[in-house]
Amino acid sequence: MNVRRSAAVLAAVAVFGSAAAPAAFADDPKPSPSAALPSGLYGKTDPKFDGVFRQSYALLAQHTAGVEPAPKAVGWLTGQQCASGGFAAYRADAGRPCDAKTPVDSNSTAAAVQALAALAKKDKSLAATVDKSVGWLKSVQNKDGGWGYNPGLPSDANSTGIAVGALAAAGENPAGVRKSGKSAYDALPKLAMDCGKGDGAFGLADAKSGKLSPNADATAAGVLGSLGRGLVVEPAKKAASGTPECAEPDSASQAASNGTAYLLKTLGETDDHLMSSMPGADDQPDQGNTADSVLALAAAGQREQARKSAEWLAENSADWAEQSGPAAYAQLVLAAHAAGMDPRDFGGANLVEQLNAQGPAPRTASASPSAADADEEKDDDGGVSIWWIIGVGMVAGIGIGFLYSGNRKKQP
Repeated sequence: MNVRRSAAVLAAVAVFGSAAAPAAFADDPKPSPSAALPSGLYGKTDPKFDGVFRQSYALLAQHTAGVEPAPKAVGWLTGQQCASGGFAAYRADAGRPCDAKTPVDSNSTAAAVQALAALAKKDKSLAATVDKSVGWLKSVQNKDGGWGYNPGLPSDANSTGIAVGALAAAGENPAGVRKSGKSAYDALPKLAMDCGKGDGAFGLADAKSGKLSPNADATAAGVLGSLGRGLVVEPAKKAASGTPECAEPDSASQAASNGTAYLLKTLGETDDHLMSSMPGADDQPDQGNTADSVLALAAAGQREQARKSAEWLAENSADWAEQSGPAAYAQLVLAAHAAGMDPRDFGGANLVEQLNAQGPAPRTASASPSAADADEEKDDDGGVSIWWIIGVGMVAGIGIGFLYSGNRKKQP
């Protein structure tokens, strides 16, 4: 499917395990523009379903590319947080307190945590916002150790994967975040399919039967989550040896291995990119989920296929990104980073410049943010901390495969 055309769609997909995606979200590539969008918000389309998600992706991608976001862009995102710590997809009137009817969701919250945790390395004032959101995520964790899109919904691979990325980004050990004695690493293997009919993929559940069906986007998110990783994936220094073999998914590591094998097989059958799998959609290249797969494969050490798929994106994503907006540009920046490619020369396009043009002009751009972050961590506590790795897979096509990856999240 297309890069999270809007958080709404991704969310809808991510929640298939417990609720069918509303028909209204099935094919809505161009939401109606809002008459008066906030000046700090990235993108020009209606933010109703993906405002927080696309903003989080944009800020995270800028940070990853060495760009310091505009204060008003960061302020808009922090202003969307509810007193509970949770985030909804979008609140038109952020000055009005959230109440029981405010549709806070795990995906928007986890995406915001990942972006703000990265920025908090330099702006310590953001730490309290991150801590409050992490507390909210812990409070809505399901008894099986996973997360659903909205509190109370059954766990799904997309939501659990991006939540793991948020925990890791905030300095938490995902294995130690438990509900009823279970962590995400107990939930994720249950969301993976066997090596027969499912080919080891992570699945999305049918709304009526609860039966899992293989899904590439859920698989990308499930692999990242099972590896304790998120959307910011460093290029693999060492290539994995051979192609992983599918076996019973009795652990998170085996589920990740199986999911990796599924992605390798699927991409190998379709010239290094994924095809749309949205119900009712025409068969077409799926840039958003392909970008999510690049992250998962890079995290799993599959450098060759990650690079091939990223190169396909470099040649075939310009129109898609222009139509989809900031979430799409952000996904491509993150995919380029994971594949060891230059986001400022991606198929001849400067993705960073194109992303920056989607909202308020950023403050600065540096050549090597990674080194700067490492130095800062050393100053703070004498060593480089592993802040993790953001997870989204998505929707607005963004994300998250996350979670919304090329997916869009659905409205809670």
